Amino acid sequence: MSSITIETPEELAALMGSPIEKAAHEAIVLDLGRRAAISSGKAARLLGIDRIAFIQATGKMGIPSIHMSPEEFAAEAELAKSL
Repeated sequence: MSSITIETPEELAALMGSPIEKAAHEAIVLDLGRRAAISSGKAARLLGIDRIAFIQATGKMGIPSIHMSPEEFAAEAELAKSL
């Protein structure tokens, strides 16, 4: 495991509501998920939660957790109709 040092004002740290290390870890994982650099399953594992909980959390934050092109979406929608 790597470790880094981030200097931040005490006021900002106090506003986090959780240990700043945990908040920074969550922010990094959420950003990687937002950019589709990692899958929602991997992001969930890194956060110690299940995939559904991750998808629900990102949805509440307005972060898309499913990334697909319009063509992929149309194909998925057609498949769902046939079920």
